[in-house]
Amino acid sequence: MVKQVINRLSARGIDALTQSGRHADGGGLYLSIASDGRRRWTFLYRRGGKLREMGLGSAHKGHVSLAEAREKADAARRLLRDGADPLDAKRAAAKESAPAPTFGDFADALVEKIASEFKNPKHVDQWRTTFKKYCAAIRDVPVDRVSTEHILTVLEPLWEDRQETGSRVRQRIERVLNAAKAQGKREGENPARWRGHLDTMLAKRHKLARGHHAAMPFARLPAFMADLRTREAPAARALEFLILTASRSSEARGATWGEFDLAAAVWTIPKERMKASRAHRVPLSKRALAILREAGPRAADQFVFLAPASGRSKKKGPQPFSEGAFKEMLERMGVADATPHGFRSSFKDWAAERTSFPNLVSEMALAHKIEDKTEAAYRRGDLFNKRTKLMQAWERFCAEPEQIKKTKSTKAKAAVARDVAA
Repeated sequence: MVKQVINRLSARGIDALTQSGRHADGGGLYLSIASDGRRRWTFLYRRGGKLREMGLGSAHKGHVSLAEAREKADAARRLLRDGADPLDAKRAAAKESAPAPTFGDFADALVEKIASEFKNPKHVDQWRTTFKKYCAAIRDVPVDRVSTEHILTVLEPLWEDRQETGSRVRQRIERVLNAAKAQGKREGENPARWRGHLDTMLAKRHKLARGHHAAMPFARLPAFMADLRTREAPAARALEFLILTASRSSEARGATWGEFDLAAAVWTIPKERMKASRAHRVPLSKRALAILREAGPRAADQFVFLAPASGRSKKKGPQPFSEGAFKEMLERMGVADATPHGFRSSFKDWAAERTSFPNLVSEMALAHKIEDKTEAAYRRGDLFNKRTKLMQAWERFCAEPEQIKKTKSTKAKAAVARDVAA
């Protein structure tokens, strides 16, 4: 076996070296000089048939000396002799010496990284709120030390009365800890996992009926709308507009003047504000147009329905109504069994039971996604003309002076039939 020659370089000699390249000291230790003059110590070795290079530090004066570089090279050779990989050992040591970030810092950073996943900015805010409000008790815990006990500390106060919130919090914590493990910040099983772990310690979640909002029976709409029109509050006009257009609360509240063509009686909601991420045209009835003309118009980028100035942040400027404003209006009117979103169900039930319009027309009026893939592939138009007639009929129904009585049902159906045929 050929004996390796080591310690070829000298402390005085290396100062005189200026040629770029590797200068061997022996035994895998090299002084590497870059073309721009940068100098560093490297250790070269073979592992599994592949050449690997490990940096040992800067070779400039005041940094790693020749003697220190030789000590590091000796330690690397001992690891190789014992069957270990010096580079892997160095990385493991660096990982152990670097403190893990806190759960709060890591969670906040993750939210910023994944923010582009969310179509609606409010979902990003919901994640931020989860980690600042509900996870306050564990924010300062190092992410590699978060345990099942920590998770239970967060979830148990929510689990009895607010299971849906608790479930979302658990899922978000689980994702944070999975990301921490993927980035080498923690090891082992995820203490926030549900199946086979937390499901043995927390009560089984109640099944919730998703997608069902309390809705007013459509027969009560005419009387309700008559009452609503007597209300002078701006929120009353915004709620009336929402009902007449069968739009979602966020769509009506976030409407800006640039989305409207009053001359053509069309409201075009951009895809960024739509649940299905497709632009949606809404035909405007006479009463809907009257509400808009009463409210403005103003600059294209301004909201149509502005919240009262009192309590409004001067920094934020004019802001639209919140979801709570519609709910408060319903409460003031003594309506406890309906929600703003539920009026879309009222519209759907009315269209199905009191008109002859095909189901697809009302579905497109509600901007629902076409579930039939074949139908969706071939559907190019948006049935705008038919939807215009539907919304006009809806307005006429809502404008009835009082609740339609059973004795008038036949006459009412005949009137709607004439509307459809028009």
